Amino acid sequence: MSSYDVAVIGAGPGGYVAAIRCAQLGFKTAIIEKQALGGTCLNVGCIPSKALLDSSHHYYDAVTHFKEHGIDIDTPKVNFTQMIARKQNVIDTNVAGIEYLMGKNNIDVLKGTGAFKDATHIIVTAVDGSTQEIEAKNTIIATGSVSSELPFAPTDGTRIITSTEALALTEVPAHLIVIGGGVIGLELGSVYLRLGSQVTVVEYADRVIPGMDGALSKELTKVLKKQGMKFYTSTGVTSVVNNGNDVTLKATNKKGEEIEIQGDYALVAVGRRAFTGSLGLDTVGVEVDERGRIKTNGHLQTNVSNIYAIGDVVAGAMLAHKAEEEGTLVAEQLAGQKPHIDYNLIPGVVYTWPEVAGVGKTEEQLKEEGVEYKVGSFPFKALGRARASMDTDGFAKILADKNTDEVLGVHIIGARAADLIAEGVTAMEFRASAEDISRMSHAHPTFSEAIKEAALAATANRAIHA
Repeated sequence: MSSYDVAVIGAGPGGYVAAIRCAQLGFKTAIIEKQALGGTCLNVGCIPSKALLDSSHHYYDAVTHFKEHGIDIDTPKVNFTQMIARKQNVIDTNVAGIEYLMGKNNIDVLKGTGAFKDATHIIVTAVDGSTQEIEAKNTIIATGSVSSELPFAPTDGTRIITSTEALALTEVPAHLIVIGGGVIGLELGSVYLRLGSQVTVVEYADRVIPGMDGALSKELTKVLKKQGMKFYTSTGVTSVVNNGNDVTLKATNKKGEEIEIQGDYALVAVGRRAFTGSLGLDTVGVEVDERGRIKTNGHLQTNVSNIYAIGDVVAGAMLAHKAEEEGTLVAEQLAGQKPHIDYNLIPGVVYTWPEVAGVGKTEEQLKEEGVEYKVGSFPFKALGRARASMDTDGFAKILADKNTDEVLGVHIIGARAADLIAEGVTAMEFRASAEDISRMSHAHPTFSEAIKEAALAATANRAIHA
């Protein structure tokens, strides 16, 4: 029987980062994964969706903007087979990269499903049914999540689909119905909208991306409508039926009126749920909450002292970078270090175009908490760089404490918002004031100037270019 200092169950971003950090710290480490390394994020989530978003964006630009840029080409056509093949190549290259990192760090990769025999022993069952038992002084659970289901819209993998199937369709739908106006639904909806699909989003809440700042939601809805996406908000789906060659969705809006929508596919994108079913948690007595998430303390330790849990299986935002930080934290704690995570400073991003990103408190949260604050906002249309690239939709918004000027939230919708938000995270990590940001030199012309101008606007309303 092989013995390890640390066994990691699950090789997604949280799991493989945890394993690497453990190995770096001198622990003999094994990682257990039943499928390809990289987990949902790399194989059927973050990376493939961004590959298709980039490909579809290139096509959309060729159709809509090349002529204005002075580029004359024949009418471009979508080679969807090649687009999907490129996406797969991106996945394969990244998986190979993680395999290399496992070898480089002397991490044993055990292929199969891990289940607890007891608190220090794990049974690994391979696809062919063969088993091996390992001993682990400590275990980190990083098994991630799976798509949530709706009882009245059961997915079938053909016409009523999850994000996994949406990333591997063999055709561009004539009409894609998206159930859920969150990150996954809007990103995949954007892919097919750009490729020529009619896209209709049905959202139960009164706005899309309901967890983000309301101003971002309002602006994103406006821009996506301009691109051709249709929205039904405050609308609850009651049934979805696969008719063979198409689907019928029925829903009820806030007025009590019934709506019926016909489409080629219905994408169920109503969030994800923790995946823990095969771990045998009952065997070792690891506690879970009412939503099936593993309960942990402030150190991500379960009620069984040598078992930890990170990422989507615990409470909090289901984000790859959050899982990575948690994996690093557990590894460093095991080594006797004292790391920390400020969960208020985990940024959220939507990779539509324009991109949407936010960190810290939203305006709605500050109002609810009774915090006195001030707002500085700056439109991208006033940026020279944005005009040069024809990316003038959106704005940057900074929320600062009314009395101390400390930055409490940064919210951006616009080109490269996913990259720009790192400035907000950095500033808030060091408890910067809006004036601090406003006095830092930002290169011209860049999109980052919107951050500086928003900070100026929050500091005595003195933005220069607005």
